[in-house]
Amino acid sequence: MNLLAALAGGFVGTLVITTLLQLATELRLTRVDIPFLLGTAFTEERDEAKAVGYAIYALAGVAFSVVYWAVFSALGQASWWLGLLFGLLHGLFLGAVVMNILLPAVHPRMGSSSSAANDGSLIEPPGFMMLNYGAQTPAVSLVAHAAYGAIVGWFIAAAG
Repeated sequence: MNLLAALAGGFVGTLVITTLLQLATELRLTRVDIPFLLGTAFTEERDEAKAVGYAIYALAGVAFSVVYWAVFSALGQASWWLGLLFGLLHGLFLGAVVMNILLPAVHPRMGSSSSAANDGSLIEPPGFMMLNYGAQTPAVSLVAHAAYGAIVGWFIAAAG
């Protein structure tokens, strides 16, 4: 299986997932801004946080395509539908574990159950499946991640 195809798929998939998530935010389907949440872990300055967050998000999108490629290689097959399933699993893990448990545990500006309002300006933790950012956020995230996975899977399968 072709690693270059995986990287290309990761690049295109990242453009698509980022666009879908931003579109959902603009359409008020969700309030989540994952790049902003990532960026604020590194800086308090909002505009700078968005720029830093988008850079981290783009790198992570391409890096995850390498993980997908490794799994496809281990399975000996790749397809858009298998990528879609991996994307759903990726989205479930992100919402249930990363955004719910791991990010709040390490994010210096994110509130938690042990912080108080007088601790300073804190970012609301996403919660399980990022439900703190809207009831439709889990569905938006899963659709976007499924699209990412399908794109990466398609690129890898198409390259043979």
